Formats: sequence, C-alpha cells, structure tokens
Amino acid sequence: MAEEKILTVNDESSERSAKTRQLLGMKGAAEGESSIWKIRLQLMKPITWIPLIWGVVCGAASSGEYTWSIENVAKAAACMLLSGPLLTGYTQTVNDFYDREIDAINEPYRPIPAGLISVPQVVTQILVLLLGGIGLAYALDTWAGHNFPTITVMAIGGCLLAYIYSAPPLKLKQNGWLGNYALGASYIALPWWAGHALFGDLNWKIVVLTLCYSLAGLGIAVVNDFKSVEGDRQLGLKSLPVMFGIHKAAWICVLAIDIFQLGIAAYLIFIHQNLYAAILILFVIPQITFQDMYFLRNPIKNDVKYQASAQPFLVLGMLVAGLALGHAGV
Repeated sequence: MAEEKILTVNDESSERSAKTRQLLGMKGAAEGESSIWKIRLQLMKPITWIPLIWGVVCGAASSGEYTWSIENVAKAAACMLLSGPLLTGYTQTVNDFYDREIDAINEPYRPIPAGLISVPQVVTQILVLLLGGIGLAYALDTWAGHNFPTITVMAIGGCLLAYIYSAPPLKLKQNGWLGNYALGASYIALPWWAGHALFGDLNWKIVVLTLCYSLAGLGIAVVNDFKSVEGDRQLGLKSLPVMFGIHKAAWICVLAIDIFQLGIAAYLIFIHQNLYAAILILFVIPQITFQDMYFLRNPIKNDVKYQASAQPFLVLGMLVAGLALGHAGV
C-alpha cells in the first residue's frame, strides 16, 4: 500500500513537472494541452525570456545614468516587457512556425506539429506580438525624450533579424556559425542596447563591446542545437553539432563562452576596473567546472542540466561587466 502511494505521488509530481516544462517551452513537456492560452504561451517559450530581460538590466547599468525612482523602475519594466514577452515571444513563435517539420521529428509535442493550434491562429499571434512590440518601443522612445526613435529602430531590426533567422529563403539558422551568432547577438546585444539607450546615450564602444560579448552568446546558442541534432541532420541543416560532430561542437561551444568572457575581463582591466574584472573571472571558474561535469561528458543528455547550473554565472557576469562600464563612463 505504501509503495502504491509513493508511486502515485511520483506520478503526480512527474505530471506537474511535465506540464510546467510545457508552459515554459522546455524539452520533455507534457502532451495534449487543450487551453488555447496555455498553447499560445508555450509557443512563446517563456524560459527564453530570462536572458533578454536580464540584458535590459545590464544595459541600464552600463548607461551609468540609472537611478532608483518609480518612473525609472516603470521604464525598465516596460523595456523588459518589450524585450521578453513581446519580441522574444514573437521570435519564438516565428521560429516554431517555420520549424514545424523539424519539431515533428525532435519535439512532436510542440503545439504546431501536434495540431493543437491552427496556422491562422499562429499567424495572428505573430502579428499581435510584432505590432505590440513595435508600438511599445515607440512609446519608450517618446517616454525617454529621444529625438531619434532609437529603440523603435532596434525593435524593427531585431524583428527582421528574427524573421530571416527562421524563414526561407535566407533562414540564417541553416548556417551554424552565422545563425548562432545572430541568435547570440539578439539575446545579449539588442536588449543591452535598449536598456542603455533608455537611460543614457548609446555609443559605439557599448555597441562593439556587446557584440563581442555576443560571441559568448554564440556558445549558448550552440547548446540549443544539441537537442535538435537528429532532425537537423535529416533535413540538411548545418548546425555545428551536425557539421563537426557532438564532441567537437561541445568544445567549440564552451571555448566560445569562456574565452570571450575572459576577453571582456581583460578589457575591464585595461580601463582600470580591476575589481569588476576579478569578479567576472571568478564567475567564469564555476562555468568551467560545470562544463566538465555535465556538458563535455554528454551534451545531448545534460544540456538542460548544464544550462541551469552554468548560465546563472554567465548572466551575473554580464551584470558585473555592465556595472563596470557604467562606473567607468564608457
């Protein structure tokens, strides 16, 4: 009797976990969701919003102009809504739409290949998120008093990049290097620029540094390719795991993440932000540890476990770099 109760509790726990993973857009989700709003949320993959929301925080820090006030908190929250739910939600929905054939192989529980939502409903969601994002970007430019609609232009550019990343004929994700860098730049540079521009003056140094930081984001983007390697191989997509094999691609991934973070730390030393540089280097050390423990040993099996354990140190390092740049007045 006790064993039956334990099995029942475990089954219920597994079911809740699968449903949570479904709503967040994670691998290993439950199937058969009937609520259209939960299906729409699943298409938007909320788990992917986190780094972009964090990027806004880093941009506000690097501006050196952020002060704690009700208005500034409201501005930052609106910019996070723009970068996360709206524009990342748009990006993920577009990606699911054009990846429905691959998802039918790799993740058949995804809403479109599972037949849980119709194509017209998906197109409507894409348009609502696109127009809502551009509208909010314009409102933020007005709120910040910009003479030139910097955030609106970035939003439109980011949406265009998201479209050509997923959609033919360009479909940048077919190219392992170019596609992954475009994804890394979208996740690190674009929200950083938006947060910086909202509170300060976006300049070429911040643009260049964040684009360099995005090379670490290239490594993070490669991590996502391991779960899709079978479908990518069947459909001829040239992801790095397909081109170089699982083991070599895993090493490319971790080297990109570590080397370019250390490069940013070296720049912080160059501009005399030694304390911030030391903290950033300390954050890289546990990343290397988790890379050896999980990712390099079995990147397909341990990709989610590695991201959960190591990525917090990457995003904390981004904030350290943002604070250093703001303190130095770069």
